[in-house]
Amino acid sequence: MTWLAAEALLPSRIQMAFTLGYHILLVPLGVALPTLTLLMEGIGLVRKDPVALKLARRWSVVMAVQFAVGAVTGTILSFEFGILWPKMLGRFGAAFGLGFAIEGWAFFLEAVFIGIYLYGWSRLPPRLHFLCGLVLPPAGLLGAFGVLAANSWMNTPGGVSVSPTGVLDVDVWGALFTRALGYEFWHFLLAIYITCSFAVASVYAVAWLRGRRDHYQRLGFGVPFAVGALLAPWQVLVGDLSARALVFHQPAKFAAMEINWTTRDHNPEVIGGLLDAGGHVNLGISLPALDSILVGYSPNAVAPGLSSFAENARPNILEANLTHLSFDLMVGLGSAGAVLALWYFAVLIRHRRLPESFWFYRLAALAGLGSYVSVEAGWMTTEVGRQPWIVYGAMRVADAVTDAPAAYVWTMLGVLVVVYALIAFFFVRVLLGLAARWRRDDGAAVEQGVPYGPPR
Repeated sequence: MTWLAAEALLPSRIQMAFTLGYHILLVPLGVALPTLTLLMEGIGLVRKDPVALKLARRWSVVMAVQFAVGAVTGTILSFEFGILWPKMLGRFGAAFGLGFAIEGWAFFLEAVFIGIYLYGWSRLPPRLHFLCGLVLPPAGLLGAFGVLAANSWMNTPGGVSVSPTGVLDVDVWGALFTRALGYEFWHFLLAIYITCSFAVASVYAVAWLRGRRDHYQRLGFGVPFAVGALLAPWQVLVGDLSARALVFHQPAKFAAMEINWTTRDHNPEVIGGLLDAGGHVNLGISLPALDSILVGYSPNAVAPGLSSFAENARPNILEANLTHLSFDLMVGLGSAGAVLALWYFAVLIRHRRLPESFWFYRLAALAGLGSYVSVEAGWMTTEVGRQPWIVYGAMRVADAVTDAPAAYVWTMLGVLVVVYALIAFFFVRVLLGLAARWRRDDGAAVEQGVPYGPPR
């Protein structure tokens, strides 16, 4: 059946990349939007501000719609591991599945309380409603922890005793808390909170550019953008620590990220550029010794190169270039977000108000999209950079793929593309419909938007 597996490898990789990349777009709203919504509701309760409460209620509707869509795409994604990569689950499922078990439990917890929170606006007293919502952020974080525990186990497997036939014993704590989990979890957590914050703020930045600058628009922009701006500089630090950790935990991935061919000191940092089959970098901007300085705070630090690894144990040239360009894109967009955050705080501290520059709001309107692109680029970096391994150093992707005929996998991919396109169409249509309805409702008095129903 080897030839069947070889045929199925390409469509399986394409399908996994497509569905994972699609689902990642929903994760920032799924994990971080409940926190922003509760923050806005808290502002409304403390200040007795009906505008803040109106914003919180509207965001909660978006949160619920996103949760429904994410439940579909996330469920499909979890089944794909067993359908497309059965040999990996057959051998390592006892360890790999721990994270997904946690994620499943968190999902059901979130499903229960998101319903209570959404329908409780007109049925629960204000404080009780707020307290019910406090379950949602930790449930989202727990789900993110489960998924990232599984992914970090793929990157730095541990906590298992294996034989040629499979896993003999699993140390639960060792399998969950692998070497990569710490930096991977915090790096991704900051990324999704920044992305959600900038994405929400970008909606109101567009409104500002169109001349709508009342309290509703200022509050809708100011709160989420402040959250994203507070976190963006920290992401630069955490991202730097994460990349440096790869030198020790996944050196081949680090070499691909930097398109280093030769292991050496005084290694330059290359921005852009493409690696050719001869190990030469073309078209890039080379900054002398900077890569070595970033690796070990000294130009004498040794940076790993791809040629130090066996050809079947490192990313190929195409994968290395894709990893490198994705990494550069992620770093570039993340750095741009940090600069925008500094601009925001410079104006806020100096003038005690929001920025008024059209250029600031133009960039803020693009920051949401840029953050999403950065998240996608980050996942491409970690997944493509791990190639050819599905479990780093333990099992190659080609050895894990299904034995099903390639035609079956291609057919499944085609069906999923159609289904996901329909999901995207209706998701966007619902959001646009909500936005149109809310614009019509904004002609009414603000007090009519106060969401709490039952008098106390």
